Amino acid sequence: MIRNSLNCEITPWLATEYKWEGATKLTFTIRDGVKWSDGRPFTAEDVKFSLDIGKKFPALDTAGVWNDTFGMRATDVVVAGNQVTVNFSGNAAAKFDSIIGVKMLPKHVWEEIPDPVKYIDKVPMGTGPFKLGSYNGRKLVLERRPDYWQADKIKLEKLILEGNYDATQAALKLNAGGLDAYWGEIPNPQKSFADRNPSVNHFWYAPAGTTVLTPNLTKPPFSDVKFREAYSQGINKDELSVKATYGVMKPASQTGLKLPYAKDLMPEQLAQTETVLPYDVTKAEQLLDAAGYKVGADGMRTNPNGTPLLIKFTVQAGWIDYESTADVIVRNLKAMKLDARTVKSSPESVDSQKKSGGFDMVLEYLHGGCEVARNIGSKLASDQIPTKTTVKSNVQRWNDPATDATVAALSGSVDEAEQKKLVGDLINTMMTQYPVTSLVYAPARMIYRTDKAVGWPSEEDPYATNSDMLVIMTHLKSAK
Repeated sequence: MIRNSLNCEITPWLATEYKWEGATKLTFTIRDGVKWSDGRPFTAEDVKFSLDIGKKFPALDTAGVWNDTFGMRATDVVVAGNQVTVNFSGNAAAKFDSIIGVKMLPKHVWEEIPDPVKYIDKVPMGTGPFKLGSYNGRKLVLERRPDYWQADKIKLEKLILEGNYDATQAALKLNAGGLDAYWGEIPNPQKSFADRNPSVNHFWYAPAGTTVLTPNLTKPPFSDVKFREAYSQGINKDELSVKATYGVMKPASQTGLKLPYAKDLMPEQLAQTETVLPYDVTKAEQLLDAAGYKVGADGMRTNPNGTPLLIKFTVQAGWIDYESTADVIVRNLKAMKLDARTVKSSPESVDSQKKSGGFDMVLEYLHGGCEVARNIGSKLASDQIPTKTTVKSNVQRWNDPATDATVAALSGSVDEAEQKKLVGDLINTMMTQYPVTSLVYAPARMIYRTDKAVGWPSEEDPYATNSDMLVIMTHLKSAK
């Protein structure tokens, strides 16, 4: 099944429906009439095989079906006719999005392969709308399948996927018509692309998640919620939008949700509230004064005990949008009379600091998926604090038993009313404790031309994002 990453609605695909019994038993009804690209029927046995293979070969368990990450592990997968049931050892509701996204394998091919982890399939087979035409290592040509189960919706005869281009190459090829669509980044897409041919050139950057300012909560003054609240009020998110994204991506809600698309997840008491923190330096300074961060003789603020207060803002060198963001934030901090300095380091060095906790402030990404327990939840869960060897989501090191209990309950809930209440608890933490500060939405980029094909997603018709290629293929049609 395919879940729209913006409004979280589910579109039946190879499965026509699903049903939870509690949060420990998940049953899918598999669609009849679907064929593999070699003409063989796709069946419930293929689904079972595609899930089971991760039990014997953990490297292929992309959905975490057989481990205890975000929900309890499966005990078995059972087939009865056209239904596939996954039984779990405990609450596993938070695994749902990962499970519905598992790529299917043809059992009649892969069951004969001794080591599927190392296997390279030179004649790939799928259930999708295209089959392999040719591949030369850089260009993949896919040809339309007339026997696809919804072939009437597929108007494209051929789809050509090419290797990665840098921003300059991509902009040149797009403007010249050598590319019809591009999911990468080009600087200032409005000026460098859309404005050059407004009737044909278009782009839409849907919000994929949120760029957040991440303090080290184990260090003072960042361990002080009053300090975090203060500086969060003094960051100019509109300027960040312009400097880092050319004004394309909007200031983000402090809730961690992608709004307005995820408005149905908002608690009733916040439904009519503006949750993007306003830019108010005067208020920020008042809060800092009240919290004891007084201005010293040198014009910069000190810690409440009178010692110097210095903020080192670590940013990945070469990450242009992050560098631009850091520059704005450091200026904003200085406007609040906080002594702040940017420290540019290699991405590898920044990751090392995240693991060790050897940083003051960094920029991070808060995933905006529909399983809130796995995005906002993982950002706040204590078991997601980085280790000495692994960068995990909770880089700021928020550690609160009540939050952990909420995340655990949300991970195991399949009741919508209960889910909304639990999400509200996490949102309350974001809005009142400022474990991270939301800055601007991070993009899911789509840049495209409409001289050959029309029907692309847009802000006016946000039916899919750049990760939903299958859905997009069913909407495109000839421009002529």
